[in-house]
Amino acid sequence: MKYTEEISNKLNKLLIKNYDAEKGYLNAIDHVDDERLQMFFKRRVSERSEFAKELRTEILRYGEIPEDSGAFKGVLHRNWASLKTLLTSNNEEAILNEAIRGEEAGLEEYNEILKDRNLPPTIDSLLLKHKSAIQASINTEKSYKELV
Repeated sequence: MKYTEEISNKLNKLLIKNYDAEKGYLNAIDHVDDERLQMFFKRRVSERSEFAKELRTEILRYGEIPEDSGAFKGVLHRNWASLKTLLTSNNEEAILNEAIRGEEAGLEEYNEILKDRNLPPTIDSLLLKHKSAIQASINTEKSYKELV
């Protein structure tokens, strides 16, 4: 496998995770009443859309084709989160729990790819920026959870 293809495959994994997170946050907006949470989720949608754009740009830069939609596993997770939300008495807490779980899974994916010490510096820097924002999101979600 060519080096450029290997890097693009790794970036495509992250691209799919970001598509899934964006769709998950869009779904969450519709299931919370708290305006602060809605605004927080809208910012996450925008952030994840920007992450996806940046990853697509890098994949194209390496001459490969970016993925164009989320993973089947992500669809299943969002559907399960929707069902779980309907069955729980505290929707906002359940949604925050699912958001935290999803973000932590995304963070693991970023950490796994960042272990590759052969990444070009521009990609390494981009992924570290994304990872930092995801960690900040997790921290904020945990603090919102305590308020709910």
